[in-house]
Amino acid sequence: MSFIHTIEKKRDGGKLTGKEIRDFITGYVSGGIPDYQVSALLMAVYLNGCDNEEIFELTMAMAESGDIMDLKSIPGIKVDKHSTGGVGDKVTLIAAPVAAACGVPVAKMSGRGLGFTGGTLDKLEAIPGFSVSLTEDEFISQVKNTGLAIIGQTKTLAPADKLLYALRDVTGTVESIPLIASSIMSKKIAAGSDAIVLEVTHGTGAFMKDEEKACALAKIMLDIGRRAGLKMKAVITDMNEPLGHAIGNSIEVIEAIEALKGNAPPDVYEVMEVILPEIITAGGVTDSREKAWELACEAVSSGKALESFRNMIEAQHGDPDVIDDYSLFPQSPVKLEVYAVRSGYLCVSDCAGIGECVKLLGGGRVTKEQKIDLSVGLEMKIKHSGRVMKGDCLAEIYARSDHEAESAKNRFLESVNIADDEPAGNRLIYSLDD
Repeated sequence: MSFIHTIEKKRDGGKLTGKEIRDFITGYVSGGIPDYQVSALLMAVYLNGCDNEEIFELTMAMAESGDIMDLKSIPGIKVDKHSTGGVGDKVTLIAAPVAAACGVPVAKMSGRGLGFTGGTLDKLEAIPGFSVSLTEDEFISQVKNTGLAIIGQTKTLAPADKLLYALRDVTGTVESIPLIASSIMSKKIAAGSDAIVLEVTHGTGAFMKDEEKACALAKIMLDIGRRAGLKMKAVITDMNEPLGHAIGNSIEVIEAIEALKGNAPPDVYEVMEVILPEIITAGGVTDSREKAWELACEAVSSGKALESFRNMIEAQHGDPDVIDDYSLFPQSPVKLEVYAVRSGYLCVSDCAGIGECVKLLGGGRVTKEQKIDLSVGLEMKIKHSGRVMKGDCLAEIYARSDHEAESAKNRFLESVNIADDEPAGNRLIYSLDD
């Protein structure tokens, strides 16, 4: 049967069979189906959606288009934590070492930043010498020995996703929940972990702008994972303001290290208080979220979590001295302070705009292949709803040039305002139990 029948069926709102979906993926990866026909099907999915069974079949077909990593030789329940991303999101850098210190093997494949959101791999590469490229054997061996490894996706994992993502990017079909869910989960399933904890963000600084769509995406991904036999949990987090104070690769790693030393900003602490119990209970260390949080706090206060991070750095050829000497991170030559022109309360009106500041500085990318500057960034000195006096420093900008610093300053000032009345807080973090 020709592929045109599959396009017409979905165009008319029909439900595709598992065979039709698998034939589509196999044909596209092998080069037997042209881009223009796949584009037509993607648009039909975008307009008409898919039910959960179709999404599961699509996800598994994409996952099975390449290698499935076998982590069975690693003792324990292997846990992967995934975030849909946001401005200042350094959660993985903190949560993964803490979980590993609590006895949860964390075998994680991460991605690079695109647009206004940062990527975990870019942040880790701000550590001199750190390698995110390990062979499968090296990856498994490191998790066995240290309990933690974070690497980039291998080229042989879910190749169908890479092809489809590139096409979605140029056909206006990126913001399709079925396509987003299958893209994320195909890579997670192929990576081989036993349990996945999802952090789905929403707000002006996230790809999902409203809470309702974020919950819908989370529920679909939970369904996919459970159909695949995985232990699944999800946390919904707000991204209407940057997480923490630091936005930028090097300075976010520094903030993460400070958190592992027990100095987490209040909002980062609040996220950890929700997400770490989910990771630790998913890993089977305890069934109690309260006990899991106690274990997490003990791992930080005892220094075990910081040691876990140090061990990962050393195992992946990075310089562990950065933990005690932040001057070893890439440094920007220009520092510009942004001051308040009046008194009142700081209101973050456009979180994505603050993320765009880092892109203007050269710390963000438009394509995955683009080289970025790991030293640049922005540090917020006052958070949303914080009291401001005229002349207070609102932010510090780290830049390569005065011109870029001024551009970032202007973009930052467009993204915030100072109100007479204290604005309502917008922090919303909770576990999603469906």
